[in-house]
Amino acid sequence: MKVILSKKTEKEVSSYSEGYGIFYDTGYKKQGIVDSLGTITFESPYKGGILHVFKNRFIRYFDEGNSRKSAIIDEKGNELIPLNDQEFNTPWWSEDCIISSKKNGEAVYDFNGKEIIPYSEKIRFSGKNRLLVSKDKKWLLYDFKGKQLSTREFKEDYSFEEGRALIINEDNENEIIGINGQTLHKFSKQIININAYPYLISQNKATGKYGLIDTDGNTIAEEIYNDITPEYFGKKEYIYLTKNGKTTVFNKKDQKLYAQTFKYLNPLLSNYFSVYNDKTRKSGIIDLEGNIILPQEYDFIRSFTISGKDFIYLKKGNEEKFLDKDLKNIVGDGVQIFGFYPDNLIIGKEEKYYKFSVTGQSLMELKNISQIKNEDFEYFNPLNQYSKPLVCRNTANFYGILDGKGAEIVPFVYEDIITFGNAENEIVVKKEGKFGVSNFQNEPLKEIIYDKYFWQKEVLRLDKSKKTDFIYFTRFKNNSVQL
Repeated sequence: MKVILSKKTEKEVSSYSEGYGIFYDTGYKKQGIVDSLGTITFESPYKGGILHVFKNRFIRYFDEGNSRKSAIIDEKGNELIPLNDQEFNTPWWSEDCIISSKKNGEAVYDFNGKEIIPYSEKIRFSGKNRLLVSKDKKWLLYDFKGKQLSTREFKEDYSFEEGRALIINEDNENEIIGINGQTLHKFSKQIININAYPYLISQNKATGKYGLIDTDGNTIAEEIYNDITPEYFGKKEYIYLTKNGKTTVFNKKDQKLYAQTFKYLNPLLSNYFSVYNDKTRKSGIIDLEGNIILPQEYDFIRSFTISGKDFIYLKKGNEEKFLDKDLKNIVGDGVQIFGFYPDNLIIGKEEKYYKFSVTGQSLMELKNISQIKNEDFEYFNPLNQYSKPLVCRNTANFYGILDGKGAEIVPFVYEDIITFGNAENEIVVKKEGKFGVSNFQNEPLKEIIYDKYFWQKEVLRLDKSKKTDFIYFTRFKNNSVQL
């Protein structure tokens, strides 16, 4: 849409979401708003900027001397919160209300300009639907309608996670409160982490060591551990306690501790864990009891959920396996796995390529494909659960891109396609000996006119004769570094 709107308006559209884009007029050095049809709905009279908050709500701002003037506007530029010496600097956007900051304090408005909470010393978002307001250096709890929910005065601006916040109460005790400020639990021990609720990580003030208790104060693990880490991703079934280079696993289901002889553990399926040896840089598999299921001789081990079922992927040299819950290799021997997707795999076998169904264990050949570029397994992390679309070469020796279902999303018209790590959306395409930039949505971002390209972490540098152009990777588009 950015590319389409840029062509329609003949202006540089830098962002697009929820029906509206922000463009920049390079001649007048001003920004404006364009809708999905390419109609310019507003052009700013100032040289400042416009930020899209959500739908048809925007922040317009410009600097005047040492102060910044800002307003909340709609798509036509109508001021809903009038232009003033203020900033809207909330840590994350809410569609219900926004905080206006001035020299004399902060206030809360809704996006139609109605004042919800008048100017106070400080105001902070505290969870999905709560605000903390500072008055006389004490924090009071409010909802998004401006209603004070409790008469309790808090020492700090605590944050709610899943309807709970850990505070230090009036008696200097650790306390967990609910979203209306009510007491849920009090503790005589020092609590430092409630992310594994109803299990809590405690710390001994004298030794600095960590322990584990439940919400009734019952001790699960004594305060003897160097570190305790809840499981933040996946099914969150375990808590990991480390001491002397070894890890003990607390299983939330049976509420038992399982001492292991290994340090680095990652959960797989059915109470299996991958264990990593940092000296040999190899991994193996153990069960919850510490029994060795597969020795530490694999280069990479990871769990995947495909078609609602859990699997384990293993790689050792050129050997790859994909194990089901019974640890049976369902893809067979001599198979190379190129892509892991929510509903299927993309595999190679005997110089042919297939879409592999894990439910029926059936193959569908990808016609006219002679090569698939392999993706580095280091790409996978908790934010990248599955593979990117795959760069392929067809039997006519041209490159294109297929999605996880085997459908063509970038046509096979290029001499080469180069992708980049860390989930970058931008790609370099080569045609008739020249380079350009596109993306996985097949949007042309830079013409195919450049002689060379260079990957410089945050940007792609493109050289043509004596001219150099830059394009930021999407993840770094708001970076303030000037080139």
